[in-house]
Amino acid sequence: MQHLDRYGKQYFLPQGVTMDFLRRDALSRAPIWCSVDLRDGNQALPVPPGLEEKVRFFDLLCRIGFKEIEVAFPAAFKSELDFCRALIERGLIPDDVTIQVLTQTRPQMIEKTFDAIRGAKHAIVHMYQPVSPAQREQIFHADKKDTIAAAVEAAKVMRDCLAAAEGEVTPEFSPESFSGTEPEFAAEIVNAVLDVWRPTSERRAIINLPVTVSYAMPHVYAAQVEYMCRHINGRENVIVSLHPHNDRGCAVADSELGLLAGADRVEGTLFGNGERTGNVDLVTLALNLFAQGVDPKLDFSNLPAAVEVYERTTGMHVPPRQPYSGALAFTAFSGAHQDAIAKGIAWRQEHKDAKWNVPYLPLDPADLGRNGENDVIRINAQSGKGGVEYILETYYHHTLPPAMRGEFGKTIKNISDESKKELLPADIYGIFTDAYVNLGTPIEIRKVRYREEADNRIEAEISLFYRGVPQNIRGNGNGRLNAVTNALKDLTGIRFHLESYTEHALGGQSSSEAASYVGIKADDRFFWGVGVDADIMQSSVLALVSAIDRLLNENEK
Repeated sequence: MQHLDRYGKQYFLPQGVTMDFLRRDALSRAPIWCSVDLRDGNQALPVPPGLEEKVRFFDLLCRIGFKEIEVAFPAAFKSELDFCRALIERGLIPDDVTIQVLTQTRPQMIEKTFDAIRGAKHAIVHMYQPVSPAQREQIFHADKKDTIAAAVEAAKVMRDCLAAAEGEVTPEFSPESFSGTEPEFAAEIVNAVLDVWRPTSERRAIINLPVTVSYAMPHVYAAQVEYMCRHINGRENVIVSLHPHNDRGCAVADSELGLLAGADRVEGTLFGNGERTGNVDLVTLALNLFAQGVDPKLDFSNLPAAVEVYERTTGMHVPPRQPYSGALAFTAFSGAHQDAIAKGIAWRQEHKDAKWNVPYLPLDPADLGRNGENDVIRINAQSGKGGVEYILETYYHHTLPPAMRGEFGKTIKNISDESKKELLPADIYGIFTDAYVNLGTPIEIRKVRYREEADNRIEAEISLFYRGVPQNIRGNGNGRLNAVTNALKDLTGIRFHLESYTEHALGGQSSSEAASYVGIKADDRFFWGVGVDADIMQSSVLALVSAIDRLLNENEK
């Protein structure tokens, strides 16, 4: 790769931090969540949604459980001002939800921003000031002193606006590009703002520490957060917030380590939408907590519905392998994985285990509303008998004998390989029934009558079609199925042995029916047949006939 010498460190690792948080193995509680979908996420969309679409998305965020939602940059864009006013004037903001609005540290914009939230019961006014060396030098041509002076002037304007505000308004300050800023200077400018605001335990302030562009490994950002938590004046009256972007693919790790390092709050978006590679994915972050038994305080019990609203509103798409929310997030095609998942689910049901510990599944997809037929195990040429068995048993209630599973699994694998496509559960069930269940060619059973004879023998009188010709035949045996077997041997002239027989009731909606599985052997060849009927004896006969039909059809080939 050319021009390697152009690149290098663009971040600062603070001195004097302990990083003791790295010894902790998990978070014990959820942070304060703030969705910035409707502002930060909105500005990253090729075609931003209209007002009514944004109202529907706001409603989704409220239903999920977000209590803080950044909705607009009202002093900069009329469309965002209109949206902010619509939420307030229509009474669409629940009493326990706080809207957040963004502004630059320019006195006139701050005043316009407070006008925009007039009438809101609860609001956060979030002002930001670029502070990194690159921004100071290249964009604003300002030194540290000038940068602090601008932030302090803005803080004073906001202080006056706060005093005059009708509702409950919380101030927030972001030193933009915090992660690319000298830690000592970041602490200095933050404390200069806090000295103006003078937050108290009753009226706290938010200090937001954005990874505006990600340059460093996650532990570096966490060390920067720890440094700020140790050097912010009046830390007990300050909510320390994180706002990671995902340039290095580390936004979730940045957030988790930042929370371990002492932060209280996270700003991000559903599914990580945002500029460049996006913001931190709050769904992933919250469900990481859920998977460890920590209540995330957000409700993703119908995650597919949230995905549908998000995609329809934003025009964006959740990648199929996105953690938790992607269409293939819980899907296994590998035969080994499918077998392990199927056995793990069966073991858990058998042992009535309350804990979730199924191989290859970090949590139960059903807890997220992900219990559709294509969510967990899907079948292609890479799949094995375990996956096929899972499909038949879970969706169609058929429990195949062990030897039959291998045979049918190979059949499905070959069909998928030849067709070069995935087979859906309905496809698999169709192949299964066509190949094994209640076959009627060349033998089609019409009616069977049984009569007990001396010495506990059974005679079977059978009405059937054989190669299209109606016939009545009789057979004798030591049981009903044995009597039918002997009659069919005489009819066909084929010698075979009944090697395997199992049966079970079909569950679900077909609970009134029974399934029988018969395996016969003829000249070292094995043939399976399946019968399904409300009468268990009839299902056994149909299974036997299906196996014989398969043998006869194979002989004709």
